[in-house]
Amino acid sequence: MPRVQQICCIGAGYVGGPTCAVIALKCPHIRVTIVDLNQARIDAWNSPDFNLPIYEPGLEDVVREARGRNLFFSTDVDKGIRDADLIFVSVNTPTKKSGVGAGFAADLNYVELATRRIAATATSSKIVVEKSTVPCRTAESMRTILDANSKPNARFDILSNPEFLAEGTAIDDLFAPDRVLIGSLQTQEGKEACAALSEVYQNWVPKERILTVGLWSSELSKLAANAMLAQRISSINALSAICEATGANIAEVAHSIGQDSRIGPKFLRASVGFGGSCFQKDILNLVYLSESLNLKEVAEYWKQVVTMNEYQKRRFSKRVVDTLFNTITGKRIAVLGFAFKADTGDTRESAAITLIRDFQQERALINIYDPQVESDQIWTDLNEANPSVPTVGQVQRQVFICSSALEACKNAEAVVIATEWAEFKTIDWQAVYAGMNKPAFVFDGRLLVDAEKLRSIGFNVTVIGRGERL
Repeated sequence: MPRVQQICCIGAGYVGGPTCAVIALKCPHIRVTIVDLNQARIDAWNSPDFNLPIYEPGLEDVVREARGRNLFFSTDVDKGIRDADLIFVSVNTPTKKSGVGAGFAADLNYVELATRRIAATATSSKIVVEKSTVPCRTAESMRTILDANSKPNARFDILSNPEFLAEGTAIDDLFAPDRVLIGSLQTQEGKEACAALSEVYQNWVPKERILTVGLWSSELSKLAANAMLAQRISSINALSAICEATGANIAEVAHSIGQDSRIGPKFLRASVGFGGSCFQKDILNLVYLSESLNLKEVAEYWKQVVTMNEYQKRRFSKRVVDTLFNTITGKRIAVLGFAFKADTGDTRESAAITLIRDFQQERALINIYDPQVESDQIWTDLNEANPSVPTVGQVQRQVFICSSALEACKNAEAVVIATEWAEFKTIDWQAVYAGMNKPAFVFDGRLLVDAEKLRSIGFNVTVIGRGERL
């Protein structure tokens, strides 16, 4: 069995960066180099003050300990490939925006480019590991490209090693994973490559938590896991609509059903909708896969999970308009939170983007505060979400980015809680109320605040999944 001494990770993003930083921390005898063509991103990973390009609790401590010892960040992709025994491919696989499968299929352009770069550069045998979330049988395409373009004496074994990280807890997830999944061809060479990667993880992960399966099962397992989690969120959000109509309380309903050991309590927290880079993308990928396999009913089943998520966001923004006397034109709305969830700076598919777009179309004025998301990212996201508004300058006539929650709420008619940041629980709501126009409204899209306490101050409070009937 080949022993891994040098690892290269192609892609220094949300998956490759934290994953390989933890591998370096836990395996000081292995040299880990993370490569990326984005010079600004690599410069941030190498910054003297550790101003990293990704916000993730605990990540800075990991990088501080390992960087310069056996963890390195570089734009020299070719050297990283040549020196490595094992190469993680951890590049972006967004949903296609045009062409065949647009809106559903994963765009594998970056995966193919990385694969071709490996084939063109490698002068010795390598283990190539899919770390990106990819459709079933992507490994087959990678192997075809590698075999067709490889140099003499260079052979490649392909593994699938999907990540199961939750942003905001990624470092904890990496330190103590529920499982590490490794898929390989069931050939002698494939099993040996699988054992080599397993040995890397065994430096800190108990062997019984390392699952070895077939290549195609591993690829599908990642899509299936995210689809099942998203399905739970859409299920509880669907029930939240019933709660609002009947006077039931979704928090009580969720707690009641979560006590059933067959169901469990996780992912049963109603909200304005799920976001992030994975859930919607992976479900749409599953829909496209089902349709391509002529499994129409299966495709329709999974598509409904995304349909319900979009409905939940539309329903929430409509409730804001309806409550504010059926118009928010010219009214100032404070949106607290822009990241798709707390403890991350990631805004991909964030529910806040949809809400703000809806408020823009109603010609409201919007103040935004988020403790982690950079202003440039907010402007980029809002511009992409509203193509009918062609320039950032025009967006900025309606939207204002604030430096604190208190500033965002000043002179507002309503406060919308879009992200469950802990600091929003401890806001001085008395001061917020004093600075708002009256009547003052709070719309809690994350089941975050003490509604009765806010009502005692004077707020009109609307909580998702909670009806007004007694």
